[in-house]
Amino acid sequence: MDTSTAVAGSTPASQPAANETVQLTAAAIAQVKTVIQAQGFQDYFFSIRVVPSGCSGLGYDLNLVKEAKAGDQIWEQDGVKIATDALSAQYLSGTHIDYVTSITGAGFKFENPNAKSSCGCGTSFTT
Repeated sequence: MDTSTAVAGSTPASQPAANETVQLTAAAIAQVKTVIQAQGFQDYFFSIRVVPSGCSGLGYDLNLVKEAKAGDQIWEQDGVKIATDALSAQYLSGTHIDYVTSITGAGFKFENPNAKSSCGCGTSFTT
């Protein structure tokens, strides 16, 4: 069950609700839970942020953090606590995150409807 809460300052009504911002697939949830268990990070947040990065200008920053930052939008999806800041939420609205494996490697794959283009190496995007 998804729940949505704001910490240290509510999200304005014009902003999307946190649980509408990002949805993780079952594979992504499983991977986050595996890392949390392996690292002993129970009760940590899966932090998803958009940061300046790469040749296209913006990139994704994923971390497990003990505490959400003041003002973060937080919610839970299938037992994983997720946090993002209001600015990142604007860039992430409607994004689906999957965890994929292939013969060349494994990692999180973002399907972001706000991304208009990405760099050749695929590590950054523009809106």
